[in-house]
Amino acid sequence: MKKRKIYCTLLGLSSVLMYGQRSSDMINEGVFFVSSEDVVSVVGTFENTDSGDVINDGTTIYYQNFINDGLYGISHNIKTGNALFLAEGVPYAPKQITGNGISSFYNVEFNSPLRKVAFDLKNNMEASGIVDFKKGIVLVDSTYNPVTEVSHGMMTFKRGAQALNANEDSHVDGFVEKIGDDSFVFPIGHDEKFRPAKISASNERGNVFVGRYVYNDTSYFEDRINRVGALNKISTSEYWIVENSDANESSVLLTLSWDEETTSDEVLTNPEEDLHIVRWDEQQKIWVDEGGVVDMSRQEVTTIGTVKGYGVFTFGTVKKEWLLDGDIVVYNLVTADGDGKNDYFIIDHIKNYPNKVEIFNRWGARVYETTNYDPYGDGSTNVFRGYSEGKATVDKGTKLPSGTYYYVITYEYTDANGSRMIKKAANLHLETN
Repeated sequence: MKKRKIYCTLLGLSSVLMYGQRSSDMINEGVFFVSSEDVVSVVGTFENTDSGDVINDGTTIYYQNFINDGLYGISHNIKTGNALFLAEGVPYAPKQITGNGISSFYNVEFNSPLRKVAFDLKNNMEASGIVDFKKGIVLVDSTYNPVTEVSHGMMTFKRGAQALNANEDSHVDGFVEKIGDDSFVFPIGHDEKFRPAKISASNERGNVFVGRYVYNDTSYFEDRINRVGALNKISTSEYWIVENSDANESSVLLTLSWDEETTSDEVLTNPEEDLHIVRWDEQQKIWVDEGGVVDMSRQEVTTIGTVKGYGVFTFGTVKKEWLLDGDIVVYNLVTADGDGKNDYFIIDHIKNYPNKVEIFNRWGARVYETTNYDPYGDGSTNVFRGYSEGKATVDKGTKLPSGTYYYVITYEYTDANGSRMIKKAANLHLETN
């Protein structure tokens, strides 16, 4: 039996149900337009050939496989385009999302009762709005496609796009691409382990980041045993790949979470005191310390400053005795009410060292930045009093709301062994009411 071929443009329809002669398949070889008020259900496999042009400004529901070798997108400035990848009954195999053409959506929903891998992504899919992970894991095929000269599969989030509801039962297993300068949580994991990675906002609209999570790849660590002296243990059961594929090399803060089921036990003996994020430096062939501010309530660690490089990240513990502090004492409460008590961020002895002080809000945006902090040691000048200040800060000059922030102090410490840069980071509570 031959598949039914449809050459049509749909206009002004409230609901359209397409059927074909074999498994209700639908093939488009011309222009297929779904207006913002239309709802189209494709019960069988959908195929958009290399001559096809689909404009989906409405809602299209795909119940079987999806093949796109042509043009597939939405109209300019349209925010109503929805693509739903659903499964009815009891599916026996993952839905195939394939093709050599880029598929551009506004909103996407994945929903399948199939456990583990429910969607096999061998297509370059990009979203501008929300990708809703209702149920079902999306496996991305990262192998090279000689036709497109990129990977067979990729899920791309354009500027402003976000993932919703990602969890153990529904996430991306494979590479996820993020375009833009806004903060983002990569909805990544491996099998039924959801292990997201979070990056802060960057400073270039054209930045392109990619992220992936890998579990139980012990051979990777067997070949990479060198580490800087301050590092003690390395978690060898999991790692995250975070790369900046853009030439701008913009820096971000990175947040990872630990999990007793996936993170090596040997690095979780005292996470509040010694757990840091570490990175494999491919040039130096050594594990380096990216630091860490620990949030025990969320089981998260955030780098103490913007990452010094990209590549493979995991958790490690530090030797506290190696982290000399030069008698620096930090008071982590600021009550900017003018009563003469804790009116500014007090850092005892910081004036003795060349230094830089940064303060970030809970979303990773820098709200304060300066060098040569408190040069006289009396709070009379160049100190944080609850206002956004600095060259690259948000809402410069405005009074900041009360809440928990975190600070990063970098200073140069010199002893008999020479000079070294030291970073200290932790939470800072601000009261401005």
